[in-house]
Amino acid sequence: MTNHMSQSRFVESLTFATRAVPLLQRDRICINEHMPISLMRNQSLRVILALSVGLALGMSIATRGESQFVGMADVIGTLWTNAIRMTVIPLVTALTIASVATTGATADLRRAMGRAFSVFVVLLVSGGVLALVIGEIAFADFALPADVAERVRASATSAGATPALPTLSQRIIETIPANPIRSAADGALLPLVVFALTIGFALKRVAVDRRDAVINFCRGISDALLVVVGWVVAVAPVGVFALAFALGARLGISSLGALARYIGTLSLVLIVFTVLLYPVVVLLGHVPLRRFFAAAAPAQALAAGSRSSLSALPMMIIAAREKLGLDAAASGFVLPLAVSIFRVNVPIAWVIGVIFLGKVYGVDISVGTVAMVILTSTLLSFSVPGIPSGSLFILAPVLVDLGLPAEAVGILIAVDVIPDIFKTTANVTAHLTAATLASSSTPRTDPPG
Repeated sequence: MTNHMSQSRFVESLTFATRAVPLLQRDRICINEHMPISLMRNQSLRVILALSVGLALGMSIATRGESQFVGMADVIGTLWTNAIRMTVIPLVTALTIASVATTGATADLRRAMGRAFSVFVVLLVSGGVLALVIGEIAFADFALPADVAERVRASATSAGATPALPTLSQRIIETIPANPIRSAADGALLPLVVFALTIGFALKRVAVDRRDAVINFCRGISDALLVVVGWVVAVAPVGVFALAFALGARLGISSLGALARYIGTLSLVLIVFTVLLYPVVVLLGHVPLRRFFAAAAPAQALAAGSRSSLSALPMMIIAAREKLGLDAAASGFVLPLAVSIFRVNVPIAWVIGVIFLGKVYGVDISVGTVAMVILTSTLLSFSVPGIPSGSLFILAPVLVDLGLPAEAVGILIAVDVIPDIFKTTANVTAHLTAATLASSSTPRTDPPG
């Protein structure tokens, strides 16, 4: 009887989880239908090839002064980047409003959700702070040759990418938008997300028929924009080739060392953060290290191979129930919720990317500015679309706000194949960590069987 009741509670929690986070789960499934894993891998290979050929050709003309080809590449690369930026504002707004307005829970699951969100926020901010510390050390002595730096920074200035940056107090004040429409027009994501969150929570107090009309409208907008994003991803090799060609022409041979340092630093931070999650589980979750390692390893291997947290969800649920002995709310609700909205890699990738691009383009990125980046990435991480390098797609407007060229995000996307393996592994480990810490009945001894 007890076993039957436990199974019933698990099925009930899993059913609720599917109902509580329908939008973001459905978005991932929609993308996976248009771009299955095999196609994603082929696309990754094409992007890597486009990056390599573009850099090689660009470096080959770096000393010839053939500026007409660089100008053409800039135009093509900017068109592709603008296509990315075109979808960001309405997509994030629609996803945020609909996902917040559709969540609801019983008393037990509300408590589990509260614990889970607390863990989500702490881990997101911790990842951003770790990236700030390691990133400042890794790029402390990073400098481009004088002539190369002059060319790169001149191109950024000519594109109008170095506006006067607001102070920290101004950024805090602008978090609450006086005019949300103007925030959308200016590409200010953080104030817009605050506005979308407010609308989403307010809709929960509106009559059901009127609330559903707004939710369905937002879902229709987000679905259409995800199709557009699919088109942008499909032509990514062309855009990446153009951006890499222009970068290679301006940086010359130094572009290889710069990109290698960025990839190595980002991968290192992700690995260190993943390793640090183990003592967190041991100390706060009261789970033996050996047991958590055995429970997480199969899901980590599957996630790293497929570069998809969603594909590892069934294995994570089994590990949570059979190897970690977590309660039904943690295994049946927190894990699907985490896979849908919790991407611990976002602040890490944004902080490392901003520090790296600041060094390349000669823009002073202060600690206060990085703190705002951590805050922005933490909030926006819950609305990242389920596509490859999705968090980098919504980074472009933030770069412009920091005085960096939006086109630079294309290079980060192009070299994201290797770091994405460690991103997915970190995500899966963080999902199991959050479920363990959110569980109200984590056993201190091995569960039966």
